[in-house]
Amino acid sequence: MVKTRDTMHVSLRQLRAFEAVARLRSFSRAADELHVTQPTVSKQIRLLSDEIGLALLEQIGKKVFLTEAGEHLYTTCGDWLETWGRFEQTIADMKGVKKGRLRIASVTTTKYFMPRLLGPFCAQYPGIDIALEVLNRDRLLERLARNQDDLYVMGVPPEGMAIECEPFLENALVVLAPAAHPLAKLGRTVRFAELASEPFLVRERGSGTRLTMERLFQEHGATANIRMELGSNEAIKQAVAGGLGLAILSDSTLGEDHLHHQVCVLDVEGFPIRRSWYLVRSKEKRASVVATAFLDFLRTHISLLGHPTPEGQSGG
Repeated sequence: MVKTRDTMHVSLRQLRAFEAVARLRSFSRAADELHVTQPTVSKQIRLLSDEIGLALLEQIGKKVFLTEAGEHLYTTCGDWLETWGRFEQTIADMKGVKKGRLRIASVTTTKYFMPRLLGPFCAQYPGIDIALEVLNRDRLLERLARNQDDLYVMGVPPEGMAIECEPFLENALVVLAPAAHPLAKLGRTVRFAELASEPFLVRERGSGTRLTMERLFQEHGATANIRMELGSNEAIKQAVAGGLGLAILSDSTLGEDHLHHQVCVLDVEGFPIRRSWYLVRSKEKRASVVATAFLDFLRTHISLLGHPTPEGQSGG
Protein backbone atom coordinates (compact mmCIF):
# COMPACT_ATOMS: atom_id res chain seq x y z
CA MET A 1 0.00 0.00 0.00
CA VAL A 2 1.41 3.41 -1.00
CA LYS A 3 2.04 5.76 1.91
CA THR A 4 0.26 9.08 1.59
CA ARG A 5 1.55 10.96 4.63
CA ASP A 6 3.67 14.04 3.93
CA THR A 7 6.71 13.20 6.06
CA MET A 8 9.06 10.29 5.45
CA HIS A 9 11.51 9.18 8.10
CA VAL A 10 14.60 8.19 6.11
CA SER A 11 18.07 7.72 7.60
CA LEU A 12 21.45 8.49 6.10
CA ARG A 13 22.43 4.86 6.64
CA GLN A 14 19.53 3.76 4.45
CA LEU A 15 20.38 6.28 1.74
CA ARG A 16 24.06 5.29 1.75
CA ALA A 17 23.16 1.63 1.39
CA PHE A 18 20.75 2.36 -1.45
CA GLU A 19 23.15 4.70 -3.27
CA ALA A 20 25.97 2.14 -3.13
CA VAL A 21 23.79 -0.70 -4.47
CA ALA A 22 22.28 1.53 -7.16
CA ARG A 23 25.72 2.73 -8.27
CA LEU A 24 27.50 -0.62 -8.11
CA ARG A 25 24.47 -2.70 -9.11
CA SER A 26 25.50 -5.27 -6.55
CA PHE A 27 24.52 -5.92 -2.93
CA SER A 28 27.80 -7.72 -2.17
CA ARG A 29 30.02 -5.01 -3.66
CA ALA A 30 28.02 -2.35 -1.81
CA ALA A 31 28.49 -4.27 1.44
CA ASP A 32 32.25 -4.47 0.83
CA GLU A 33 32.47 -0.74 0.12
CA LEU A 34 30.45 0.15 3.22
CA HIS A 35 32.33 -2.36 5.41
CA VAL A 36 29.14 -4.10 6.52
CA THR A 37 27.52 -7.46 5.82
CA GLN A 38 25.27 -8.06 2.85
CA PRO A 39 22.22 -8.79 5.08
CA THR A 40 22.76 -5.38 6.70
CA VAL A 41 22.61 -3.68 3.30
CA SER A 42 19.50 -5.65 2.35
CA LYS A 43 17.81 -4.70 5.62
CA GLN A 44 18.54 -0.98 5.18
CA ILE A 45 17.10 -0.98 1.67
CA ARG A 46 14.05 -2.95 2.80
CA LEU A 47 13.41 -0.37 5.54
CA LEU A 48 13.87 2.44 3.02
CA SER A 49 11.43 0.84 0.57
CA ASP A 50 8.88 0.30 3.37
CA GLU A 51 9.16 3.94 4.41
CA ILE A 52 8.74 5.21 0.85
CA GLY A 53 6.02 2.71 0.12
CA LEU A 54 7.37 1.60 -3.26
CA ALA A 55 9.94 -0.93 -4.43
CA LEU A 56 13.26 0.72 -5.29
CA LEU A 57 15.25 -2.22 -6.65
CA GLU A 58 14.53 -5.39 -8.56
CA GLN A 59 16.91 -8.34 -8.58
CA ILE A 60 16.67 -10.74 -11.51
CA GLY A 61 19.17 -13.53 -11.09
CA LYS A 62 22.40 -11.81 -10.10
CA LYS A 63 21.54 -8.52 -11.80
CA VAL A 64 20.15 -5.52 -9.92
CA PHE A 65 17.83 -3.05 -11.63
CA LEU A 66 16.33 0.24 -10.46
CA THR A 67 12.58 0.68 -10.49
CA GLU A 68 11.10 3.97 -11.63
CA ALA A 69 10.96 5.14 -8.01
CA GLY A 70 14.53 3.92 -7.54
CA GLU A 71 15.71 5.94 -10.54
CA HIS A 72 14.17 9.10 -9.08
CA LEU A 73 15.69 8.46 -5.66
CA TYR A 74 19.14 7.68 -7.09
CA THR A 75 19.08 10.95 -9.05
CA THR A 76 18.52 12.99 -5.90
CA CYS A 77 20.15 11.06 -3.04
CA GLY A 78 23.64 11.53 -4.47
CA ASP A 79 23.29 15.30 -3.93
CA TRP A 80 21.97 14.77 -0.41
CA LEU A 81 24.82 12.49 0.57
CA GLU A 82 27.43 14.75 -0.99
CA THR A 83 26.07 17.78 0.89
CA TRP A 84 26.03 15.88 4.17
CA GLY A 85 29.50 14.48 3.50
CA ARG A 86 30.86 17.99 2.99
CA PHE A 87 29.26 19.07 6.26
CA GLU A 88 30.85 16.13 8.12
CA GLN A 89 34.24 16.94 6.60
CA THR A 90 33.91 20.64 7.47
CA ILE A 91 33.06 19.86 11.09
CA ALA A 92 35.95 17.39 11.32
CA ASP A 93 38.27 20.03 9.82
CA MET A 94 37.07 22.58 12.40
CA LYS A 95 38.00 20.07 15.07
CA GLY A 96 41.47 19.71 13.56
CA VAL A 97 40.82 16.21 12.19
CA LYS A 98 40.76 15.27 8.50
CA LYS A 99 37.99 12.71 8.02
CA GLY A 100 35.80 11.57 5.16
CA ARG A 101 35.86 9.71 1.88
CA LEU A 102 37.87 10.75 -1.17
CA ARG A 103 36.68 9.36 -4.50
CA ILE A 104 39.29 9.21 -7.26
CA ALA A 105 38.88 7.75 -10.74
CA SER A 106 42.01 7.24 -12.83
CA VAL A 107 42.96 5.69 -16.16
CA THR A 108 44.58 2.26 -16.08
CA THR A 109 48.16 3.41 -16.69
CA THR A 110 48.15 5.34 -13.41
CA LYS A 111 48.09 2.06 -11.46
CA TYR A 112 51.88 2.08 -11.81
CA PHE A 113 52.30 5.19 -9.65
CA MET A 114 49.04 6.10 -7.84
CA PRO A 115 49.59 3.60 -4.96
CA ARG A 116 52.95 5.26 -4.23
CA LEU A 117 51.12 8.56 -3.73
CA LEU A 118 48.09 7.25 -1.88
CA GLY A 119 50.10 5.22 0.63
CA PRO A 120 51.91 8.18 2.25
CA PHE A 121 48.73 10.29 2.04
CA CYS A 122 46.72 7.66 3.93
CA ALA A 123 49.52 7.37 6.48
CA GLN A 124 49.38 11.12 7.10
CA TYR A 125 45.56 11.22 7.15
CA PRO A 126 44.37 7.88 8.58
CA GLY A 127 40.84 9.23 8.97
CA ILE A 128 40.39 9.62 5.22
CA ASP A 129 38.98 6.65 3.32
CA ILE A 130 40.07 6.36 -0.33
CA ALA A 131 37.78 4.94 -3.01
CA LEU A 132 39.96 4.50 -6.13
CA GLU A 133 38.42 3.39 -9.43
CA VAL A 134 40.93 2.38 -12.12
CA LEU A 135 39.18 2.42 -15.50
CA ASN A 136 39.75 2.79 -19.20
CA ARG A 137 39.39 6.31 -20.55
CA ASP A 138 35.84 5.93 -21.91
CA ARG A 139 34.44 4.71 -18.59
CA LEU A 140 36.34 7.42 -16.70
CA LEU A 141 34.82 10.11 -18.93
CA GLU A 142 31.37 8.65 -18.24
CA ARG A 143 31.98 9.04 -14.51
CA LEU A 144 33.27 12.58 -15.06
CA ALA A 145 30.16 13.47 -17.05
CA ARG A 146 28.00 12.17 -14.18
CA ASN A 147 30.16 14.01 -11.62
CA GLN A 148 30.60 10.81 -9.59
CA ASP A 149 34.05 11.45 -8.10
CA ASP A 150 36.05 14.18 -6.41
CA LEU A 151 39.09 13.95 -8.69
CA TYR A 152 40.09 12.29 -11.96
CA VAL A 153 43.60 11.41 -13.12
CA MET A 154 44.32 11.15 -16.85
CA GLY A 155 46.87 12.00 -19.51
CA VAL A 156 44.62 13.77 -22.03
CA PRO A 157 41.87 15.93 -20.47
CA PRO A 158 38.70 16.06 -22.56
CA GLU A 159 37.68 19.10 -24.52
CA GLY A 160 34.29 20.74 -24.33
CA MET A 161 33.59 19.89 -20.69
CA ALA A 162 33.32 22.25 -17.72
CA ILE A 163 36.46 21.06 -15.95
CA GLU A 164 39.57 22.35 -14.21
CA CYS A 165 42.91 20.68 -15.00
CA GLU A 166 46.19 20.77 -13.14
CA PRO A 167 49.37 19.04 -14.43
CA PHE A 168 51.18 17.36 -11.58
CA LEU A 169 53.58 14.78 -13.01
CA GLU A 170 55.58 14.33 -16.19
CA ASN A 171 54.23 11.65 -18.51
CA ALA A 172 56.79 10.83 -21.19
CA LEU A 173 55.88 8.59 -24.13
CA VAL A 174 58.56 6.32 -25.58
CA VAL A 175 58.81 3.81 -28.41
CA LEU A 176 59.20 0.25 -27.18
CA ALA A 177 60.68 -2.52 -29.33
CA PRO A 178 61.95 -6.09 -28.94
CA ALA A 179 65.55 -5.99 -27.79
CA ALA A 180 66.67 -7.83 -30.94
CA HIS A 181 64.79 -5.55 -33.36
CA PRO A 182 66.90 -4.19 -36.27
CA LEU A 183 66.03 -0.59 -35.37
CA ALA A 184 67.58 -1.17 -31.95
CA LYS A 185 70.90 -2.02 -33.57
CA LEU A 186 71.27 0.96 -35.93
CA GLY A 187 73.70 2.82 -33.69
CA ARG A 188 71.96 6.12 -34.49
CA THR A 189 68.73 7.97 -33.87
CA VAL A 190 65.84 6.34 -35.71
CA ARG A 191 64.05 8.67 -38.12
CA PHE A 192 60.31 8.88 -37.60
CA ALA A 193 59.74 7.91 -41.24
CA GLU A 194 61.40 4.58 -40.49
CA LEU A 195 58.54 3.74 -38.12
CA ALA A 196 55.89 4.09 -40.82
CA SER A 197 56.14 0.51 -42.08
CA GLU A 198 56.55 -1.08 -38.66
CA PRO A 199 53.57 -2.90 -37.12
CA PHE A 200 52.29 -1.35 -33.90
CA LEU A 201 50.51 -2.77 -30.89
CA VAL A 202 47.98 -0.35 -29.39
CA ARG A 203 45.38 0.09 -26.67
CA GLU A 204 41.65 0.37 -27.36
CA ARG A 205 40.24 3.31 -29.31
CA GLY A 206 39.83 6.39 -27.15
CA SER A 207 42.77 5.71 -24.82
CA GLY A 208 44.93 8.77 -24.16
CA THR A 209 48.14 7.18 -25.44
CA ARG A 210 46.47 6.01 -28.64
CA LEU A 211 44.97 9.46 -29.25
CA THR A 212 48.43 11.01 -28.93
CA MET A 213 49.94 8.37 -31.23
CA GLU A 214 47.30 8.88 -33.92
CA ARG A 215 47.76 12.67 -33.80
CA LEU A 216 51.53 12.24 -34.07
CA PHE A 217 51.31 10.10 -37.20
CA GLN A 218 48.81 12.55 -38.72
CA GLU A 219 51.23 15.42 -38.10
CA HIS A 220 53.85 13.48 -40.05
CA GLY A 221 51.44 12.76 -42.89
CA ALA A 222 51.45 9.05 -42.13
CA THR A 223 49.09 6.38 -40.86
CA ALA A 224 50.13 3.96 -38.14
CA ASN A 225 50.31 0.32 -39.20
CA ILE A 226 48.25 -1.21 -36.40
CA ARG A 227 48.73 -4.96 -36.16
CA MET A 228 46.89 -5.65 -32.92
CA GLU A 229 44.67 -3.92 -30.37
CA LEU A 230 45.18 -5.10 -26.80
CA GLY A 231 43.31 -4.34 -23.60
CA SER A 232 46.18 -3.59 -21.21
CA ASN A 233 49.70 -2.19 -21.12
CA GLU A 234 50.96 -5.47 -19.67
CA ALA A 235 49.59 -7.38 -22.65
CA ILE A 236 51.22 -4.89 -25.03
CA LYS A 237 54.62 -5.24 -23.34
CA GLN A 238 54.40 -9.03 -23.52
CA ALA A 239 53.47 -8.81 -27.21
CA VAL A 240 56.41 -6.49 -27.88
CA ALA A 241 58.74 -8.91 -26.10
CA GLY A 242 57.31 -11.67 -28.27
CA GLY A 243 58.30 -9.82 -31.43
CA LEU A 244 54.79 -8.93 -32.61
CA GLY A 245 55.53 -5.26 -33.14
CA LEU A 246 56.45 -1.90 -31.65
CA ALA A 247 54.46 0.16 -29.15
CA ILE A 248 54.25 3.72 -27.91
CA LEU A 249 53.75 3.67 -24.15
CA SER A 250 54.11 5.91 -21.13
CA ASP A 251 57.46 5.39 -19.44
CA SER A 252 55.43 5.00 -16.23
CA THR A 253 54.51 1.49 -17.43
CA LEU A 254 58.03 0.21 -18.00
CA GLY A 255 59.20 -0.61 -14.50
CA GLU A 256 62.24 -2.86 -14.80
CA ASP A 257 61.14 -4.51 -18.06
CA HIS A 258 63.76 -2.76 -20.20
CA LEU A 259 66.51 -4.15 -17.95
CA HIS A 260 65.54 -7.76 -18.58
CA HIS A 261 66.87 -7.91 -22.16
CA GLN A 262 63.45 -8.60 -23.65
CA VAL A 263 62.42 -5.10 -24.72
CA CYS A 264 64.19 -1.80 -25.21
CA VAL A 265 63.35 1.87 -25.62
CA LEU A 266 64.25 3.04 -29.11
CA ASP A 267 66.10 6.30 -29.71
CA VAL A 268 63.62 7.93 -32.11
CA GLU A 269 63.60 11.53 -33.32
CA GLY A 270 61.00 13.55 -31.46
CA PHE A 271 60.91 11.11 -28.56
CA PRO A 272 60.32 10.98 -25.71
CA ILE A 273 57.12 12.96 -26.14
CA ARG A 274 56.85 14.93 -22.93
CA ARG A 275 53.29 15.21 -21.70
CA SER A 276 51.76 15.47 -18.23
CA TRP A 277 49.49 13.54 -15.98
CA TYR A 278 46.58 15.78 -15.01
CA LEU A 279 44.35 16.10 -12.01
CA VAL A 280 40.91 16.93 -13.34
CA ARG A 281 37.76 17.95 -11.51
CA SER A 282 34.36 19.26 -12.50
CA LYS A 283 33.84 23.00 -12.17
CA GLU A 284 30.31 22.23 -11.04
CA LYS A 285 31.51 20.38 -7.95
CA ARG A 286 32.91 22.29 -5.00
CA ALA A 287 36.15 20.77 -3.74
CA SER A 288 35.59 18.93 -0.45
CA VAL A 289 37.87 19.27 2.55
CA VAL A 290 39.48 15.88 1.87
CA ALA A 291 39.92 16.65 -1.84
CA THR A 292 41.66 19.91 -0.96
CA ALA A 293 43.86 18.06 1.54
CA PHE A 294 44.87 15.59 -1.17
CA LEU A 295 45.64 18.35 -3.69
CA ASP A 296 47.80 20.17 -1.14
CA PHE A 297 49.56 16.92 -0.24
CA LEU A 298 50.22 16.12 -3.89
CA ARG A 299 51.69 19.53 -4.65
CA THR A 300 54.22 19.17 -1.85
CA HIS A 301 54.99 15.43 -2.07
CA ILE A 302 55.20 14.71 -5.81
CA SER A 303 58.94 14.11 -5.34
CA LEU A 304 57.93 10.74 -3.85
CA LEU A 305 57.84 9.43 -7.42
CA GLY A 306 61.23 10.76 -8.39
CA HIS A 307 59.81 12.61 -11.42
CA PRO A 308 59.87 16.32 -12.16
CA THR A 309 56.71 18.37 -11.76
CA PRO A 310 55.57 19.89 -15.06
CA GLU A 311 55.92 23.63 -15.30
CA GLY A 312 54.18 26.14 -17.47
CA GLN A 313 51.55 23.71 -18.73
CA SER A 314 47.80 23.92 -18.62
CA GLY A 315 44.96 21.52 -19.26
CA GLY A 316 42.56 21.45 -22.16
